[in-house]
Formats: sequence, C-alpha cells, structure tokens
Amino acid sequence: MALRSWVASANDGSTDFPIQNLPYGVFRREMQDRIGVAIGDQILDLRACSEGGLFAELPQEVVAACSQDSLNALMALGRGSWSILRNRIAALLDEEQAGTIRSVVKGLLTPQREAVMRLPARIGDYTDFYASIHHATRVGKLFRPDNPLLPNYKWVPIGYHGRASSIVVSGQEVQRPLGQSRSSDSDPVFGPSKSLDYELEIGAFVGPGNSLGKRIPIAEAEDHLFGLCLLNDWSARDIQSWEYQPLGPFLAKSFATTISPWVVTMEALAPYRAGAPTRPDEDPAPLAYLREPAGSAGAIEISLEVYMQSSRMREEGAPPMLLSRGNLRDLYWTIAQLVTHHASNGCNLHPGDLIATGTISGLNEGSEGCLLEMKHRTEPIRLPGGEIRSFLADGDKVIFRGFCERPGLPKIGFGECSGTIIGASPDC
Repeated sequence: MALRSWVASANDGSTDFPIQNLPYGVFRREMQDRIGVAIGDQILDLRACSEGGLFAELPQEVVAACSQDSLNALMALGRGSWSILRNRIAALLDEEQAGTIRSVVKGLLTPQREAVMRLPARIGDYTDFYASIHHATRVGKLFRPDNPLLPNYKWVPIGYHGRASSIVVSGQEVQRPLGQSRSSDSDPVFGPSKSLDYELEIGAFVGPGNSLGKRIPIAEAEDHLFGLCLLNDWSARDIQSWEYQPLGPFLAKSFATTISPWVVTMEALAPYRAGAPTRPDEDPAPLAYLREPAGSAGAIEISLEVYMQSSRMREEGAPPMLLSRGNLRDLYWTIAQLVTHHASNGCNLHPGDLIATGTISGLNEGSEGCLLEMKHRTEPIRLPGGEIRSFLADGDKVIFRGFCERPGLPKIGFGECSGTIIGASPDC
C-alpha cells in the first residue's frame, strides 16, 4: 500500500509535495530563518520539531543541523544522516501516526501561502555547465552552421565559474542589466540589454565536499550530492555575444540567477532514475575517469516546463502560456560526471556549493530551453493577446516547473522557479 500522510493536501494527486517527496527549504517565521520540509500545501518547521523533542532519538549533530538558519550544516553530514532524518520526518507525517504526536506536529505546520521563502543555503560557489548537446548544437548552428559543436564538446564537460552573490530565490524581480553590446556595423554602446533571455536548468547542491587536491571518483560522485532544484540562469545575449571571447560569459550572466526554494533530495529521486545515457556509436566513449560504473543509476527522469506571462496577460487575467517542455534525461553528461569533472583537478567543493547543468533542451521543436534556440522556428512566439516575443520584455514573468512521474509511483515536484523582468536602473 502506498504511503499516505495525515496532511490531507499531501494526498492530492496534483500536489508536488506528497509524503514521498519531503524536500527541504528555508522559510521566514517569527523573525527567524528556519529549515522546513514541504508536505502538501504546508511546511513542517524542523527547528520547532527539534525544540519540541520530536527528534530526540536522532544523532545530536542531525538535531543541531535542523536548528540552523540554512541547510549547509545538514548538507555536510552525508547520506546516512540524511536518510535517518528523512525516515523520522516521514514517520511523523504518516497517516498511521495518531494520538498526541499528530496533534503536536500539526501545531508545527505553516501554510506555504503564508511563508516567505529564502535561499536554501549559503552558496559559496556556483558553477554553470553546458551539458545539453541539443542546446549546444542548436545554438552552435546559429553562429557556425557547418560546424556547430566545438571539437572538445564530446570529450569534456564544458563549464564556467558563475557568480554566487547574485543568486536569488524564486519570486524576486529581476532587473534588466546594462552592459556593452555591438552590432556588426557600429562601435560598441553601453545601455540596457535588448536581448534578455532565460535558461531552463537544474541546479545540484553539493553535500559533503572534498579536500583541496583530492579528486572525487565517479563511483562516489553522488555521495557528494544533497539534492536538486530548478534554476534559471538569466542571460543577456547581446552583451554575451560581444564579451564572451576569449574567456566566456561574464556580465551577461552575473546580474541574476533564480533558483526554486525547495531542494528535492537524491533519495526522493531514486525511483525515477533512467540509467546511464546512451551515446551514438560514432561518439567517443568518456575518458576513464568519467566512465560511470556498470549498473549506474545514471540520468534522472525530470519533466521540465517553461511558461511565460506578460504584464498585459496578467492585466487581462490570461494564465501563463506554455512555451516548451524538456527532460533532464536528455543531457549528454550526467550530474555525477559534472561533479567528478569539477573535482578532477583537485578543486575543493564545499557543502552548499551549487552546480548547474546548463540549458536543458531536447532534440525536437517544442523542447528548447531558451528563447535564443527558438530562432530556428519558422514562426515567432505569439502570446495569447497577439504580442510577439523574440526576447523578454519588461513585465514578462517566466515560470519553470519540474516533476517526476512513473507508473505506480506518485508524482513528486519541485514547486515553481519564477522571476519577473523589470526595467533597467537609471543611467549613473
């Protein structure tokens, strides 16, 4: 019999947060940031659980981590501790739980609609990869029609070091950046970006890190992963095209990155694994250090959706419009391979570091992970009221959603990752 919760909303088939999910986040309550777990339309306050003695049988370091104002301490503890805590939380919320404990736990719930969500961790470092071959090919064709992929793409996971300080939580407004851009027949100019875009990505939070100089073997990579979130790496394409050679993205990316507030654990995602990705016979096999062992869980089946709602649509009461659908399984490199490659030179990762996949796109039209890729379509994007988009306008709201589904299993989801574009700041 499938596990059910006494929290009624957790048993609704439309919820992202059944008892089989139990993602972690940080929310504001009583002037304090607290760790919480999403269950249906509620949040279970883990600090209150600790103070109320509900975690008394757990190891002291786990209890202490639940009382912090970020997930970093819990992330550092590792799989064994995460599993013990998850099992205890599930027991407290189980439909079979009755009597005094249920009434006590009920008093520790906060409706999600009343919560102010915060960043789930103190993010010390942020790295963005380029792991979707369909995205890389489609974008490459725009600039190099005869040779879209660079020679290194199928050999090495491509990435760059991002800016952690400008990562914001879902729901915050994103200001249109200013920067240098240049058209082909003029000198560079400085001003608001005219080609603002989103990028559909998954973010992976690092759990236990590695010491400087010590690598992470591919067979151990997932032991260093706490969980996943949705991520939008906003991009100013006109600024990027002028600045990115020879060192890569800089100001075109560092103005804002939005993440969803809930971190879905690797344990919750375990039933939705897709196995090691297959490559065309003509492609090179990964080098030995990137070769996942036989029987590896490999990719994860996460359905991803992008919606847009203009300010005019909101005024007219029109719902957000679906722009595209993708799936995490379509990446050329798995998240485990990204972790191993990141540490392959001895780079030290820390609990709470964030690793992003890069734009996630599929092979077919309708699976593009950004507006730039949609330039290959024969028709522009036409919103319900007749508005046309090639890039984002001020007032546009972009919403990402992600979920896992499999026959015989409940749907588990990530909540929303959303942001609304506002106008650029006045000139200095």
